[in-house]
Amino acid sequence: MSKYTGKTIKFSNLLYTKGNWRATITINRPKVYNCLNLETLQELSAALQDAAWDDEVAVIILTGAGEKAFCTGADMKEWNEEFLDSSNDFYKWMGVFMETFERLRNIGKPTIARLNGMAVGGGNELQMSCDLAIAADDIYFGHAGTSRGSVAAAGATQWLPLIVGERRAREILLLNEKIPAKKALAWGLVNQVVPRKKLDKTVDEMAEKLVNKLPECTRYTKQQLNFWRDFSWAMTIGHLRDWLTVHTSAPEIQEGIKAFNEKREIDYKALRRKMANTERRKR
Repeated sequence: MSKYTGKTIKFSNLLYTKGNWRATITINRPKVYNCLNLETLQELSAALQDAAWDDEVAVIILTGAGEKAFCTGADMKEWNEEFLDSSNDFYKWMGVFMETFERLRNIGKPTIARLNGMAVGGGNELQMSCDLAIAADDIYFGHAGTSRGSVAAAGATQWLPLIVGERRAREILLLNEKIPAKKALAWGLVNQVVPRKKLDKTVDEMAEKLVNKLPECTRYTKQQLNFWRDFSWAMTIGHLRDWLTVHTSAPEIQEGIKAFNEKREIDYKALRRKMANTERRKR
């Protein structure tokens, strides 16, 4: 018997439960829309390791606390306070981010994203890292990188073209508009969309179907299905990590993150004019 079987772990930023062949990981930061700071990423990685090693866990369910957000990606407050003036530390943070997502994708057991609220930025990448996804019908998806000072680095640029198609991926990542749940279903971004009151029942039904499958056959099927995701990830993620690290001090990145934290709009044309004048002076 695995030493992990039945083990209970308490976390500061997660709720973690096991039973009936399921492990449920809940990001428990509802006041900040379940965004991911360094400690949360480290805890998520630890919970995934425990679920991977526990032979009495057949299915992992990933969700967020509350009803507003599944996950909204990186904690911009932490970015603003810790990384804008210390790119070397951002490089380390990005490494933890990458490792956590890789662990989820390659965990060897089927994973279900229970989408209880908006999945934005890294939150959408997190749900795409799961094998299957079920969403409440009143949520939305989206990315805000080109509006708020980042680049979709941990799955969106690699996987959205595979999941929703090239043109739709460009629309999502370049325009940064909200994608309602029903449109996400039509585009293939999720497997099912149900009324909120039926979300838990539907997730449990899907989990039960997965429990009643052969574990090694399931594991290898998942591994083979990961090929194109793994390929595109391996070809780009190191470059993206370095690009983001180097550009944390860039004027537009700093303005985007500060504007987000200060809850104000960005004057994009004024920023463009300022950057254009700066470039002319350099010449």
